Amino acid sequence: MTQGAGFVPGLHKIDDYGNGGFRFAGMSHRGSVFASPAGVRALPLTSAEEIDAATLDLAIAEHVDLLIVGTGETLRPLSAALRSRLRAAGVGCETMATGAAVRAYNMLVEESRHLAALLIAV
Repeated sequence: MTQGAGFVPGLHKIDDYGNGGFRFAGMSHRGSVFASPAGVRALPLTSAEEIDAATLDLAIAEHVDLLIVGTGETLRPLSAALRSRLRAAGVGCETMATGAAVRAYNMLVEESRHLAALLIAV
């Protein structure tokens, strides 16, 4: 995905991460991403503190069962209000450092789980 393209359709595992971005679908992207069954889209987020209700609405709109949030180098919990928003929409949420989030997302994609991942670049 080139900068500015913003979206690659289809379900893709994350092949690699680091150096400020991600590799997937035979390409690379610098910056954060939202990966879901619909595709992988670029996000303008540079830190977990920038995650807001509008960002979570991406997962809610796709009616996924689980959202994995990779918060960067270290775990940064989502606020109670954001967790509550997801819970009210019936979306489970697991928050962890981005490396662990990528591994969990890939494993659950292999299990055909209906999930999404919001991944802050490291």
